[in-house]
Amino acid sequence: MAWPRREAAFPLNMMNTDLRLALTEWQTWLRTERRLAKNTLSSYHRDAQRFLIFLASHKGSAICLDQLVSLHIRDFRAWLTQLHNEGLSPRSRSRALASIRSLFHFLDKEKYGQNAAISAIRRPQMDKRLPHPTQLELIEQVIHAAASKRRGRAQWVGLRDQALLTLLYGAGLRIGEALDLSANAFDGDPETLIITGKGSRQRMIPILPVIRERVAKYKDLCPYEFNPEGALFLGQRGKRLNPGVVQKLVRSLRQELHIGDDLTPHGLRHSFATHLLSNGGNLRIIQELLGHSSLSTTQQYTTVADRELRGVFRDTHPRAKV
Repeated sequence: MAWPRREAAFPLNMMNTDLRLALTEWQTWLRTERRLAKNTLSSYHRDAQRFLIFLASHKGSAICLDQLVSLHIRDFRAWLTQLHNEGLSPRSRSRALASIRSLFHFLDKEKYGQNAAISAIRRPQMDKRLPHPTQLELIEQVIHAAASKRRGRAQWVGLRDQALLTLLYGAGLRIGEALDLSANAFDGDPETLIITGKGSRQRMIPILPVIRERVAKYKDLCPYEFNPEGALFLGQRGKRLNPGVVQKLVRSLRQELHIGDDLTPHGLRHSFATHLLSNGGNLRIIQELLGHSSLSTTQQYTTVADRELRGVFRDTHPRAKV
């Protein structure tokens, strides 16, 4: 299998044939056995690429498998220091370390060689970052503004943006999950939608009538013919909509409406979960709706919801400031 299309291939002069073969087999394993999502595969590729570029510079020569499995702990520490000096956050450095550990685990599993030093490297310490939900009133303003007429934009584009943002907040989807939907996704049960999430795990979620109505309005005005198995959300040239376009749209709407940076496409998903919990939603059900494999991932929203409720109490209770 080839690396993800948008990723540059490793420079051929950076490694020998055996290492190139091992890297190709590693990604095939990640995709077929680990069943990682496309974005995660892309991240693993970038991390491995940066790691090998660093090693080639650090060692002053092309890298082979024997060199990889004989790396010292100081080599891994030097690499992490380099990432720190480049400005990568602790979270990004931790993800990069996880990527490289996955590579070495694969090399060990397939008998290419073992390197115990990678296991001795500690993950960078991270402050626990809680999601910050956006107030419902502000979300509604953003969704309404998304459909407004802007210079050089066709009406169907505004309806597409409104339908997409309504879906992200109304169903708690990841941006990748929404953009991966096929054009016939809404042709089945009018009350539910099948979503394919991380690890190719599928889940069924309820769909609000307003979501279905806005998707239908967008499809009616879209000038392009929909392929039932093709993309639901199309860009202005008729191809599958790019996540970067959606992120740029939300940044523009934030600036236009003077809303804080917490409102992002993924922030709509955070707000969905927090608002459900604040209104008495069951944690296990919310876990299913979000597609979290672990309940502990969903439990972060209980802290946020409690914080929100305390804020409402302080601001509204007549005795709170006495």
